[in-house]
Amino acid sequence: MERIDEVYEFYNGGAEIGRLERGLGVVEFDRSKEIIGRYLVGTMSICDIGGGIGMYSDWLAGLGHDVTLVELAPTAVQYAEEHMTSSYRAMVGDARELDLPDKSFDMVLLMGPLYHLMNREDRLIALSEARRVLKSSGILIAAGISKFSSATWALSVYGNGVDFIDDDIYMDMLREEIGSGRHIRPEKYPYILSNAYFHTIDGLRSEVEDAGFEISESVAVEGCSWITPDIAQKWSDGNRRSRILELIRATEHEETLMGMSPHFLVCARMR
Repeated sequence: MERIDEVYEFYNGGAEIGRLERGLGVVEFDRSKEIIGRYLVGTMSICDIGGGIGMYSDWLAGLGHDVTLVELAPTAVQYAEEHMTSSYRAMVGDARELDLPDKSFDMVLLMGPLYHLMNREDRLIALSEARRVLKSSGILIAAGISKFSSATWALSVYGNGVDFIDDDIYMDMLREEIGSGRHIRPEKYPYILSNAYFHTIDGLRSEVEDAGFEISESVAVEGCSWITPDIAQKWSDGNRRSRILELIRATEHEETLMGMSPHFLVCARMR
């Protein structure tokens, strides 16, 4: 299996702390919860694989579900345990080798692992492990990052004092992402996302299907809303948020716009 030392160091250093509580992360978190919520029925056993500091685990446990968080970075697990407001299990583990019994969960979340495993073989192993621990009627919700996300963001701020596109090193990173989907973080930019694989929606669906799942829906998370100036401030205004949400929801299944969304979710069931 591929070594993922850089990813481990990135998240073990606290990269996820506060990310979903500021900027576009607020929209990502609210929308992801909305989409996940469509598949919640009664009291479910849920495994949040690669769940970071437990934002989704804490929310789901607060709704009364039986939740297990599995996270690669020990400091993230410790943070989750120290800050949880609802009771759930948190353990250190690798998405490709889960220390969990077969057919033990109604739902599995893969909100991060599939874009931090650079090799398709490893992504399929993680999906196979998710399938192994799911019950026969289980639901998978898997997240991907669009291979166009860095380029569209860089273009949106180009000329506003954030001129990354003028830097050959940054441009080489963008060329690699668009060409192969491989996001290789340059040493010059240590604060951006660690090495990752950025999908097209077709690519993510294909991997989920190849692992033995049947797709229920593909959903753009933020959609085109990320281009909204000062979006976090507007999101805090109920009236403005409702209008932005209306536009996101109206286009969330639009295939021609899917790549414009920084994140998308593929929701699937056991075949």
